[in-house]
Amino acid sequence: MLILPAIDLRAGQCVRLTQGDYAQEKVYDSDPVKVALDFQDEGAQWIHIVDLDGAKSGEPQNWDALQSILRSVDCSVEVGGGVRSPETARRLIDMGASRVVVGTKLIQDPELAAQMFAEFGEKIVAGIDARNGQVAVAGWIEQSSTTAIELAKRMESQGAKRIILTDISKDGMLSGPNLELLDAVSQAVAIPIIHSGGIGVLEDLKLLYDKAKVRPEGVIVGRAIYEGRFTVKEACELSASF
Repeated sequence: MLILPAIDLRAGQCVRLTQGDYAQEKVYDSDPVKVALDFQDEGAQWIHIVDLDGAKSGEPQNWDALQSILRSVDCSVEVGGGVRSPETARRLIDMGASRVVVGTKLIQDPELAAQMFAEFGEKIVAGIDARNGQVAVAGWIEQSSTTAIELAKRMESQGAKRIILTDISKDGMLSGPNLELLDAVSQAVAIPIIHSGGIGVLEDLKLLYDKAKVRPEGVIVGRAIYEGRFTVKEACELSASF
């Protein structure tokens, strides 16, 4: 089970939002490159980056910070936030992103999403962000009528190779993972799922490993690391022991 420490970018800084609320922002570091290098030094094989400004505006905004991170680290990096066209995905991949996360476009333009899955294969990840089981889009600001399970099935049928599944109500709350949502979606599809949202202590990682009906391929961790509840090194070492 991979550990993917998260860097959320807003105005070039590392921040965290609570339940995706842009009004509940906390700045943790003004140097995202240093944060990424620290994550790498502690054993992270992957880093998960979200351009929060891009998620809200519809086009990545933190290009300089993204490029600096991608040039500085040797580990794999996946990037999301405002990726709503093949051109944007291609630019990020050309900059060095190993994977690109597409979310809002999955709802807004299913045909284009299928085209992107066909063109980029493993380099595109379907990002499914759910609130009360319903998919939210546009930086989690807009609620759709599509359920996470419905979208996961559709994405798999259209060629998605993996899913990042986030429970928005758990995001930044440190209250533990939503196993019910994870189990429902993972049992509905055959492709790997990366879990995101709610990880507060190391025991939450063990809970996912022991109790999930289908173990996630990876786990994205954010606030717990920034607030010193555990380190990336501790999480990686625990995960390696499973």
